[in-house]
This record gives sequence, C-alpha cells and structure tokens, in this order.
Amino acid sequence: MLVPYKELDGVLLVDKPTDHTSHDVIARLRGKLKMKRIGHAGTLDPMATGVLVVLVGKATRASQYLMSLDKEYSGTIKLGAVTNTQDAEGEVLETRPVPPLTEAEVRTMAQSFVGDQYQTPPMFSAIKIDGVPLYKLARKGEEIEREPRFVRVSSFEITRFASPEIDFVLRCSKGTYVRTIAHDLGAKLGCGGHLTALRRTATGKFVVAQCLTLDQIQALTLPEIEKRLIPMYEAVPSFAL
Repeated sequence: MLVPYKELDGVLLVDKPTDHTSHDVIARLRGKLKMKRIGHAGTLDPMATGVLVVLVGKATRASQYLMSLDKEYSGTIKLGAVTNTQDAEGEVLETRPVPPLTEAEVRTMAQSFVGDQYQTPPMFSAIKIDGVPLYKLARKGEEIEREPRFVRVSSFEITRFASPEIDFVLRCSKGTYVRTIAHDLGAKLGCGGHLTALRRTATGKFVVAQCLTLDQIQALTLPEIEKRLIPMYEAVPSFAL
C-alpha cells in the first residue's frame, strides 16, 4: 500500500515529455507522491509534449470542468505522405508529390478549418466502442464507422511554410484531434500530410511556462512539490467544485 507523506490536494502542471503516454506520467507521479488518487485532465498522444494538467487528491473532483477547457497547440505538418495514425508514429500508406504551393494558398486552406464543425475521430484513438479502444481494432487492421464529434477551431495560424513542412499554432475546443486536422489539410491541398510534431502550449489559463518537467519534479521534496500545487479555488470556479 502506498503511504503518503500527507494527503496532497491541488493541480500540478506537468510538461509531458515525448515517448511517454499520459498514463506513464501519472504512474511516475503516483510513485513520487506516494499516493494513488491522481489523474489528468486531457490525454496527450505519446509523441506530443507540453501542458498536462494533473489532478492530485480532491482536485480529481474537478476533472470534468478542467477537461472541458480550450487548448492551444504548436506543431509541424509534413506534406506528401499519409500515415495510418495521421502522425509520424504510424505506417506510411501513401506518398504523393507536393504541388508548388504558395504560403498564401496554405494559409487560405488553413482558414477553412476555423469555426464549428464535426470531426470524425481517427481509428488510432483511445475512444471506446462497446468497451474496446479503437486503437486495438486498428492494430488488427479493422476499421469501423465512428460517430463524428462536434469541435470548434478558434484559430489556425501558419507560422512557417517551407515545403513540404508547415509550422502552425492552433487553438481549439476539447476533443479536437490535431493530427486529424493535419491529415485533412494535406488532403485538401491534394498531396496528403501527417503530423510530425505537437506541443500543447496551453490548457485554458494554464500555460507551458508554468509547468514542471518530470525530472524537475523528481528532484523536489514532497513539501516542495506541495508548494507548487495550485489550490482548487484558484484552478476552477466555485460552481465546478
């Protein structure tokens, strides 16, 4: 049984490293904090880095509210190749030549994604159908119909275009698959594309500059970590508690 130094409560902002699942981060924190009541408010893919809002102790009660916050991401899309996961971790299914696009054309196409829309989740996702995560079916080569989800893209800014690479900043609602937007943008541009890098830079009012890395957390004592916890009354409105 894990015996905590004391019952900690609050929000801990973690800069998730690449090649870690969100569950891996929680498992490491449970070991460090010596407590089991820890969760997070919004999964990041293993390839992605950045803001992971970790809920400690009684703060887990605010999970639904914090999960509903809008997100901001920066990332890179590579044109000319389609993968089965819609990102660089997947198998390349198809390659196509990239047409001589201008930055203005790419920016205009990116703007077509801004607004309210329905997005079909990718097969390689943790969404469950009849209790089975889609990614497990995808690994068997199965593809099933998925219910489109309502999402909102507040802004989609192209920060660099150096064909075949596109750097961007995207602001969106919860549940938006950024790799699906990368895939769909590539399709609209006529050459396919996939996500090669992704960093969550903000969740609601929480920004990556506030985050601690796992190595930094590991180096702190439990009392020092307690001082870094954001109290629930600061993290969420009173109506959400």
